[in-house]
Amino acid sequence: MRKNIALQPASTLEKTSSTPTRRGFLKWAAGSVGFTALAPDLLKAAVARERYLYFHNPNTNETVRRVYWTPRDGYIRESMSEISWALRDYHNDQFKAFDPSVLDQLYALQVQMGLWQPVNVISGYRSPATNWALSERSRGVARNSFHMQAMAMDVRLPGGRVSDLYRAARALGAGGVGYYPGSNFVHIDSGPVRYWG
Repeated sequence: MRKNIALQPASTLEKTSSTPTRRGFLKWAAGSVGFTALAPDLLKAAVARERYLYFHNPNTNETVRRVYWTPRDGYIRESMSEISWALRDYHNDQFKAFDPSVLDQLYALQVQMGLWQPVNVISGYRSPATNWALSERSRGVARNSFHMQAMAMDVRLPGGRVSDLYRAARALGAGGVGYYPGSNFVHIDSGPVRYWG
């Protein structure tokens, strides 16, 4: 079982066959409220450099710091596979390829909030069986959750305020954002733009 996935030079990694353009990310980033509030130099840096994620999964005790996209290569298949594995359903070790759009949201949150410490991802992919069991115990778990499509994650900031994370996620204007202050996490997904909590 993988414990700590190290950052590797992007040049040694394989690229994926579907590579959304830098212009597409720039259009999304520049069009979002959160990114327009950033200084122009920070916006330029955010879309021109490699993107990486730095997160910790407290359920598996795994930490990932990984470049997953570069301007030259696009999304990197090997990185995307390792990130998807780290975001697996920890109840049964099932996993699914994660939607790059929600990974980009997490990256954008890191940039927007100046987070250079790992974010805790407390829930990533959920198998249908796990989602069903959780929905039976809690009204807060949707039966058709985007977690089952590997399009959602629940995140928290160790030592940070969940309200700050929620405001930052909403400011991105990308996908769903749920606010769960009692459980100290924010849900983000790459579905339609909507807010709750």
